[in-house]
Amino acid sequence: MKKLLWSLTLFGVILSLRVNGEFDKMEKFTDFNGTNVYQTENHDVNSKAKATMVGLTLIKNAALRSAVCLDGSPAGYHFHPGSGSGAKNWLVHLEGGEWCSDIESCEYSKETRHGSSKHMEKKIPFTGILSDKASENPDFYNWNRVKVRYCDGGSFMGDNENKDAKLQFRGKAIWTALMTDLLWNGMREAKQGLLSGCSAGGLAAIFQCDDFKLYLSSSTRTKCLSDAGFFVDATDVSGDRSLRKLYNDVIQLQSITNDLPDGCLDNRSPTSCFFAQNLVNQVKAPLFILNAAYDTWQIQESLTSKSADPTGSWSNCTFNIAKCNASQIKFFQGFRSQMVKLLGAFKEQRKNGVFLNSCFSHCQTENQDTWYSKNSPSIKNKRIAVAVGDWFFERGGAKLIDCAYPCDKTCRNLI
Repeated sequence: MKKLLWSLTLFGVILSLRVNGEFDKMEKFTDFNGTNVYQTENHDVNSKAKATMVGLTLIKNAALRSAVCLDGSPAGYHFHPGSGSGAKNWLVHLEGGEWCSDIESCEYSKETRHGSSKHMEKKIPFTGILSDKASENPDFYNWNRVKVRYCDGGSFMGDNENKDAKLQFRGKAIWTALMTDLLWNGMREAKQGLLSGCSAGGLAAIFQCDDFKLYLSSSTRTKCLSDAGFFVDATDVSGDRSLRKLYNDVIQLQSITNDLPDGCLDNRSPTSCFFAQNLVNQVKAPLFILNAAYDTWQIQESLTSKSADPTGSWSNCTFNIAKCNASQIKFFQGFRSQMVKLLGAFKEQRKNGVFLNSCFSHCQTENQDTWYSKNSPSIKNKRIAVAVGDWFFERGGAKLIDCAYPCDKTCRNLI
């Protein structure tokens, strides 16, 4: 049976394929790229029509630099220049997307915007942490803001190719070319720099955090933010660990082992070193972990996936929390407790920040509703954008862990 194609962005299952007389569900979230209309119930943020549209820039000489997507097309990014007090500050945001773990899933991805710049939007609206409006993004609105498109299928870590399938796994080369180009475009003079990312990009922000710091001057205030990148090595409802299998396949296919942190590989397998829980305590630069304690991607696509729940006994619950029974809620609470425990030592490091809310959500920085609006999720009356800003500028109060579901009434639950 075909392997699962895992997509790391928002919302539900949209595709099923007939394979060998059986249905093998390709559990895929619709792509999250900031193009949705984000508006609160009280209409206190701008709509899509008012968002600043930012054009796509393709990396020059991409083929010569191996900075290419799965299909060999040039990788790309969207850049909006800073102004005023933010003219020498830089925010680099890594898009989320799909991990492709076998030839079949990668061939599928290369026909989408997560595998080819040929399918990417020419312009996208900058919202949330990328917004250029002080009312929507108070601390970073006038910075140089870059959204890096995700098209390598390996969290910007791969270094391999498959000539027979005409597939390129060049995530590492994309990262290197991107940073080189941004430095020549003015980032070498940065006074402050923040590397952020969502989902697969959030995991990449952890992988590349210290490298990002090395690219910038030692005098630059440099920090990193991982949004929904803290995927847990957890047991699913069948007692299996399907996410470990996926990670192992991605690592082998894309030849990622040599680029995983040596400090982790000294004590753990390459697969274990693809989990954020085994990486965050080794990151030297200041790091902020923003995550939903009940991450909807991991719940729906890993913990209660079709392979883990072939009878569908969890399907109603995982798409409508109100339909979960007591034992199912207990399972989710156990998952949250595991995440809180894994962040214990990380949280104690003074340089780090945490915002772990008890919401059923995935990726909260690019969505205006969740990043900064009147009704955004909050912990102790502090919204996500405020918590991140307080941490970056060292204003205090940047280690926030919510009480367990259902105590948080500010959540914008996706299930």
